Amino acid sequence: MPNSNSKIHRGGQEAGRRELVSRSLQSAQHCLEDQDFGTAYAHYLLVLNLAPELKTSVKETFQFTLFKWAEELDSLARIQDLFNCYEQALELYPDDEVICNSMGEHLFRMGFRDEAAGYFHKAVKLNPDFADAKENFYRVANWLVERWHFIMLNDTRRNLTYLKAIENAVYSGCKSVLDIGTGTGILSMFAKKAGASLVYACELSKTMYELARDVVAANNMERKIKLLHLKSLDIEIPKHIPERVSLVVTETVDAGLFGEGIVESLIHAWEHLLLQPKPKNQDFSTGDYGRVIPASATIFGMAVECKEIRRHHRVGMQEIAGVHLSNSVQFFSPTYASAGSEETVEPYTTEKLSRIPGGYVPLTEPCQVMTVDFNNLQELKSLATRKPWKLNLPVTEGGILDAVVVWFVLQLDDEHALSTSPSEETCWEQAVYPVQGLPDYSVKTGDTVLMEVCCQDCYLKIQKISSLSSEYGMDISDRDDTLSLGNEAELCDALAGLQTTSKQDGNAQVCVLESTEIALLNNVLYHKCFKAAMDKVLSALNPSKDLQSMDVDGHGSGMNLQENQNKSFLDAAPDPLYVLDVSEGFSILPIIAGKLGPVRAYSSVEKEQHQAALNVISEANHFPKETLEFWLSHLEDESVVLQRPKSDKLWSIIILDVIETSGLIQQEVMEKAAISRCLLHSGGKIFPQYVLVYGMLVESESLLLESAVRGTEPTLGFNIAPFINQFKVPVHVYLDLSTLPCVPLSKPAELLRLDLMNPLLNSSSRKVKVQICKSGQVTAIPFWYHIYLDEEHSLNTSDESSHWKQAAVVLDEPLQVQVGDELTLDVQHHKSNICITVKR
Repeated sequence: MPNSNSKIHRGGQEAGRRELVSRSLQSAQHCLEDQDFGTAYAHYLLVLNLAPELKTSVKETFQFTLFKWAEELDSLARIQDLFNCYEQALELYPDDEVICNSMGEHLFRMGFRDEAAGYFHKAVKLNPDFADAKENFYRVANWLVERWHFIMLNDTRRNLTYLKAIENAVYSGCKSVLDIGTGTGILSMFAKKAGASLVYACELSKTMYELARDVVAANNMERKIKLLHLKSLDIEIPKHIPERVSLVVTETVDAGLFGEGIVESLIHAWEHLLLQPKPKNQDFSTGDYGRVIPASATIFGMAVECKEIRRHHRVGMQEIAGVHLSNSVQFFSPTYASAGSEETVEPYTTEKLSRIPGGYVPLTEPCQVMTVDFNNLQELKSLATRKPWKLNLPVTEGGILDAVVVWFVLQLDDEHALSTSPSEETCWEQAVYPVQGLPDYSVKTGDTVLMEVCCQDCYLKIQKISSLSSEYGMDISDRDDTLSLGNEAELCDALAGLQTTSKQDGNAQVCVLESTEIALLNNVLYHKCFKAAMDKVLSALNPSKDLQSMDVDGHGSGMNLQENQNKSFLDAAPDPLYVLDVSEGFSILPIIAGKLGPVRAYSSVEKEQHQAALNVISEANHFPKETLEFWLSHLEDESVVLQRPKSDKLWSIIILDVIETSGLIQQEVMEKAAISRCLLHSGGKIFPQYVLVYGMLVESESLLLESAVRGTEPTLGFNIAPFINQFKVPVHVYLDLSTLPCVPLSKPAELLRLDLMNPLLNSSSRKVKVQICKSGQVTAIPFWYHIYLDEEHSLNTSDESSHWKQAAVVLDEPLQVQVGDELTLDVQHHKSNICITVKR
């Protein structure tokens, strides 16, 4: 009887379970119809916990519900609830690449790049053909494992120099080692190979820490090197390491030497983690004392003329496509803004001067800026408190003063050094301090370039760069700020000749732009083409417009007459034409459009400083206030930018950003184009109307070295390549084709067409036949764009004046080819990603 009752009881339970599952499924469906995604999600959770056998059949609906509910939670800022939902979903579907990818997208948007990378990477492993996950992983990989890791690990000379310096230290008695900022762990492994008995390594980045852990294990050193997922400033004795070490090794330096925090970390190390330094002139065993590799550094600098630096940091004209840039607006790049900023802003940019387009001209001899002894605690401490000191560089070659360029020699020990000089074969870039805010940038032989140097906020700062004409004598002492001049008259003359960045027009509107935005303003052809193409469309839509276009060159009473004409015309034209510019960043295209007649131009710039600058420029061009408006202020939901200008109006022109300055296609541009086509009135246009992608086959050793670690030879036998190469990306961005070391093996070929006005002409894939015109090894396919505003007006992103950079697909394995060979390129386009497979 008990068995019989038990069976009946189990049968009843099963029937009850099925009934509950059935009712929950019905309830979930009703909730979805009512768009109650939270309740629907709860019902599906119950169903899947009660009936795991339904996982396959309800999977797609569950995913849809999860994503919709996650969007709601995100909009309500219920972040913890959002992540709880994804964790529950991944418990049910641990190997679902779509859920992994979506979780990564939420994490990435919230700034958790390390964690996002883990989910994207897992999604790609689960499904290598999942395009969304691949694109996401490539983007985040560039953030997490910066490309210089590959270049430096492929630099055999750099690796060998560090190895020899570490060997010298260990052989002379340093038996306990701490590697600060270990990265892949290579310096730690050098120390262990040299014979150090105790090796510790710390790494703050979760991604790099896990990578180092895998690398150390693959080289059979996991029990010999203790890895700490910590910032060195957080290491405590004996909590993390048992006692002070005799050697710290580090390469936490950037192009400006101090930018990665080496001074702060070494001050802490000397105070808390290192044995005391060896007293000078005492001959004791080195192992009884602490030391640092690198031991010291010497920083050098020189003034240069460089057109490429100039066009990215100074606006070089007063008028652009007929629009007058008011003297009341002063444009600066962020490096200049950092001088007076309370925020910690990197005061320099970086360039590999040996590959900068157009080259550079030294205007002065290289000059020693400063030295620093990393084995001297007091000297390190004094850097942050040291008063700024002045530096004079005599001009040896006349030209235009565009920047002060800085590099350094890293002295690892008494025998071994590494230089980052632009004249050396080095994997390093140089630090560039652009010169901005001078009334005149020309210098001649015999003049003097003056500057102020200091170490502040963990950065080397070179500021107040100015020039002094040789016609005025001036002696600037490093010891004080007095001027050694004969009399008051000479002092006045000298000050008149001193061009300094320290005094700006107090009434001017300061507008800080990214360097790419300044390069865009300097792109004359870009603005001329847009003006002509917009004029063509607006003229066709309003043939009488030509009589009413604005004249910004009028003067005196004529200008007042022009203003009256414009106002009276707008009064007489109740239906102006509407132009929307949704390109990213600072753009004067709406003002150019406003000059073309009865137009209401809408700008999508977000920053108040940018809006203020555009308003000043509009006023300087005597535009009626209603001509230029800021589109985002008209939107109830800023996430839905593409809308009608008014409920009963449509756009005449919509300007979209199609190409990123990095050389990639903008994400979701075709989706934006589809919406835009529905918002145009008859005869209206999207700019650009279509884009052609061009590419060619090249042989480039540089791109190979920058994309992946090439086996164990450059890393001196250590097995690092398979682990860091997991983070290689097939597409390289921010390239300058004009200076890329490469050999073209084919002529340029059209790879793809993106048509924003006529979607029927689009294809997400295409096969292209290419003829080989030079024998060699195909290693990469650089690509660029011809952007057609219409059939008559186009822009080439590879032009010298272009503000866009180029990109390249790098092949996994080089392909040997001969003259006359014909290859087929299988070109795939997904969102912003271009994938190219080469077949014979």
